[in-house]
Amino acid sequence: MPLFIKDMTFKEEVSRLLSEGLLEKPSLFLIDLTITESYKIIVTLDGDNGVDLQDCIDISRSIDNNLDREVHDFSLEVASAGVSSPLKHIRQYKKNIGRTLQVETESETIEAKLTVANDSFIVLEWEAREPKKIGKGKETVQKKQEISYSEIKKAIVVIIF
Repeated sequence: MPLFIKDMTFKEEVSRLLSEGLLEKPSLFLIDLTITESYKIIVTLDGDNGVDLQDCIDISRSIDNNLDREVHDFSLEVASAGVSSPLKHIRQYKKNIGRTLQVETESETIEAKLTVANDSFIVLEWEAREPKKIGKGKETVQKKQEISYSEIKKAIVVIIF
């Protein structure tokens, strides 16, 4: 018999069940939880090693099997973050080290290789053509920039075919 604790709001109950489901799959993490006024539950996940269909099924069951449809008529959608979705969590940056990101800050947009992602900042590295310091023409120089997470307005993984 599904449980629904009356002292908890519907969103709190869904959040609790989702957290319990994620505890059983520590490589997964929550990107977004949305519950509409019509009780449509939308869960977006990511994982250190990606998210597969079985992961979505397992998380869906951990929520669906423990809510009472007699209390709330709800719908449930569990999906992985899309490949073009902006990065929102530090774990997403860490799992994408070595890939090319497009990072937008207040002052610039940089497309470069992510080489470091720690708990405070990321480091991007790229090559650029700049005028020679002496003489005419241009030379290729290595660029490196540290960007704190608070400076990042938007970051997406660039898919290179």
